[in-house]
Amino acid sequence: MKQYSSKHSIQLLAYLLQEYGISDVVISPGSRNAPLAVHFSETEALNCYSIVDERSAAFVAMGMAESTKKPVAITCTSGSAAANYYPAVTEAFYRNIPLLILTADRPRDYVDLFDGQTIRQNHLYAQHSYGDFQLVEDDADDADEINLSTIKRAIEACLENQGPVHINIPLQEPLYELVSELPVFPPVEKTIRAPKYQLPARLSAAFNAAKRIMILAGTLDDNEQLNMQLSQLVKNHSVVVLKEANSNLHNEKFFGHIDRYIFNFTPEDFKQYGPDLLITVGQNVVSKKVKQFLRQAKVKYHWHIDPHWQPDTYFALTEKVLAEPAQFFAQLLPSVALEPSAYYNLWNVLRDKRDAQHLDYCRKTGFSDFKFFEILTSKVPADWNVHISNSSAIRYAQLFDFGKNPLYCNRGTSGIDGSTSTAMGFAMKSANPTLLVTGDIPFLYDINGLWNQYIPPYTRIIVFNNGGGDIFKIIPGPDSTKALDEFIMTRHNKHMEFVARQYGFSYSKADDEETLVRILDNFFKPDSQPKILEVDTMERENAQILKNYFASLK
Repeated sequence: MKQYSSKHSIQLLAYLLQEYGISDVVISPGSRNAPLAVHFSETEALNCYSIVDERSAAFVAMGMAESTKKPVAITCTSGSAAANYYPAVTEAFYRNIPLLILTADRPRDYVDLFDGQTIRQNHLYAQHSYGDFQLVEDDADDADEINLSTIKRAIEACLENQGPVHINIPLQEPLYELVSELPVFPPVEKTIRAPKYQLPARLSAAFNAAKRIMILAGTLDDNEQLNMQLSQLVKNHSVVVLKEANSNLHNEKFFGHIDRYIFNFTPEDFKQYGPDLLITVGQNVVSKKVKQFLRQAKVKYHWHIDPHWQPDTYFALTEKVLAEPAQFFAQLLPSVALEPSAYYNLWNVLRDKRDAQHLDYCRKTGFSDFKFFEILTSKVPADWNVHISNSSAIRYAQLFDFGKNPLYCNRGTSGIDGSTSTAMGFAMKSANPTLLVTGDIPFLYDINGLWNQYIPPYTRIIVFNNGGGDIFKIIPGPDSTKALDEFIMTRHNKHMEFVARQYGFSYSKADDEETLVRILDNFFKPDSQPKILEVDTMERENAQILKNYFASLK
């Protein structure tokens, strides 16, 4: 016999999750949220996952939502547990990944009375959510009616904005009273607004009048329709499309590896290669160099295409287009002339030169972080998802071609804190296997991302271990201070075998090119347990090799 929570607010919440098609719930342990854990785990339509560490749990849920393109609910007990969700909430906010945050709380009258596990929890995420809501307790007048309306508005805000929304749930004791029968709740009238857009004729005219058109793609999900639309735009060499590794766009006429082409641009180059019309799609851009380039190129017109965000990243924004990029280009394409452009040819000459220099440098470079990424890109099977951690990992990934593998990175806030947890959450819900490529510091920081009983056996993790935060030897500034090793780079001598054994992963290690190639040849084959490969580059001059690479691109 099923036994459910006796709390009406929790019964209603579970009912509405099902009504709106939210089926995945990540639960962290605690007493105050026990009514949610008990009720959700007894509800057949809900898939419940137990993740102990709330910080990791929220990133796991975010990875699940990124994989399924559907909201995922997370629930925890009161107090600091709720605060531990915050890093993932900010990441989901800036990347529009839908999380429904369900925090259990003490009764409202207990706040600031020094009661255990009690903080000012209502509106905790107000600066980084698309809505903060609080339920009333069951004994309040019209509680069911009020809570039904509140939960409905919260879920619809999560769906419309594709981002985090918070519902705080005060609960009085007793918390463990159970019932075997549930009330019949009224049908729900859904009022989710679909985005609409109508292309103004003046934008078609402006596009046709422009001679130097650049489309810059930031962080994007894999989108075949958008890929086909942009491919049509470059078919006759009409526009320049710059894209990053995590733009998930694929056409040989697109310009990937942006830093390979523009790293050594001078002020004269800014003028020569700058567009008169810049169209941006997607969210955060990894390349700092492209931001510097476009901010100094004196762009005359800049249109940003996004249904949620309209940032003036390049200090030139002239048109805010509140639409999905594919929605915008579907209306633009029939109304524009696609003539060959001298601007495209200018960029193509640059590409041919830089690509030849890149290949020449690769041939001469020994084992290092740089060489590891070069080798890896030829070894990842075509059907694998690739997650890249922040810091130097995503920057190396920008320099090489991962083919058509979907590639993801937490670039909303660009922190190292949840890369492993996010990738494991993604792997839990993906039909295709997942590879995480991470540096040693992000991996060690998020070890609890492996404290997860749901990781599929076909999951793979590669940790390139250079003995610290090598990014701080790459970027200008930190290497000029005595604090570099201990306080900025945080140099260490740890290896990853103990982590692999602790969490049930098989382990292998490569510290030279021959061993790396041999291991990678078998690394992606099916096995009974997930695998960790450590690529040890501690004794290599990784930062200098990368600096020499960019110096060679002239």
